[in-house]
Amino acid sequence: MSGQDGVKFDPKEHQHQRYNPLTDRWVLVSAHRMTRPWAGQKESVSEQQVVRSDPQNPLCPGNTRANGQVNPDYESTFVFENDFPALQPDAPDPPQGSDGDSLFQSKAARGNQVMCFHPWSDITLPLMRQDEVIKVIDKWAELVEELGATYPWVQIFENKGATMGCSNPHPHCQVWASSFLPNEAVVSDRSQKAYYQQHQQQLLLRYAEQEANRQERVVVQSSDWLAVVPYWATWPYQTMLLPRRRHILRLTDLTPEERRDLADVMRRLLTKYDNLFQVSFPYSMGWHGAPTGPHLSGGVDHWQLHAHYYPPLLRSASVRKFMVGYEMLAQEQRDLTPEQTKNIWGCDFLRHLNEPHFVPYHCFRGHCPVVPFLS
Repeated sequence: MSGQDGVKFDPKEHQHQRYNPLTDRWVLVSAHRMTRPWAGQKESVSEQQVVRSDPQNPLCPGNTRANGQVNPDYESTFVFENDFPALQPDAPDPPQGSDGDSLFQSKAARGNQVMCFHPWSDITLPLMRQDEVIKVIDKWAELVEELGATYPWVQIFENKGATMGCSNPHPHCQVWASSFLPNEAVVSDRSQKAYYQQHQQQLLLRYAEQEANRQERVVVQSSDWLAVVPYWATWPYQTMLLPRRRHILRLTDLTPEERRDLADVMRRLLTKYDNLFQVSFPYSMGWHGAPTGPHLSGGVDHWQLHAHYYPPLLRSASVRKFMVGYEMLAQEQRDLTPEQTKNIWGCDFLRHLNEPHFVPYHCFRGHCPVVPFLS
């Protein structure tokens, strides 16, 4: 399509909007803004030296946590109740307003656990062995099954790096089991259901098929999994990880082969992240699967299991993307189009990066280097 001046539209050069079918929202893409003189805030990047086992780190094996409990000498994954939970399982129900005004509503919220991936503090998922990552996936599935027997939503998420608010470099995630469906789950449920009712196919299964055929935004792929920069991505290097071959509701439904393949794809994807700017790449990630608890009996066939990765970095390890101004008050906006393979500084995009980690594996397991963490 050509504009009024006869110039042909180029999605990598001209502003436009893209629709996110999962959230029923639009994102503004403004690729031309990448050429503006201002380069954004540059944050200092230090290579914080993380020791393998710190006697003062409450997440390490054998150490004492804030509540006085001593961690076991775990050798794989380790799960415990969050010492500072956002969702307390025994919290009382809030009082209801006597006047019944719909502008002032509240209801109960409960849940909250922490899961360590590995006993070493100086390791991250891409530097773990495949069998170690499989154990992480297996434990995720166990927690979904255990907590999902009661709670309608089990949110597994990882905040990696101080840039994303992680106060402890030890590899871990959090699991918030809530007595309600969170806002993002409600919107995603509504959108996936509407698509399924109209097309008689899962939205994300169809989307995976289309992305696999187009190969425009695929970062990593295997026989069972696909990691793509979504067409509607908001963050510069945002990715979505999803099954590509069959309908899967939850992590508990994965076969041993699919879990093994998932571990491999996760390691490859996260290695590309680290290699992009040769730093332990910060991000927030989380799994979205079909609701649990009362929803286990059915009525959720429109859901498809998937994970979101939201990294904040934009141009380098010291320049990040901020969601402010227009994004907070009007609409989500991004400057780098999802299809761009190189930005204007010549930095290779994720899918074109080599997959061997920039920290040599044999050196790392021998504890030669210190893993760099943003701080």
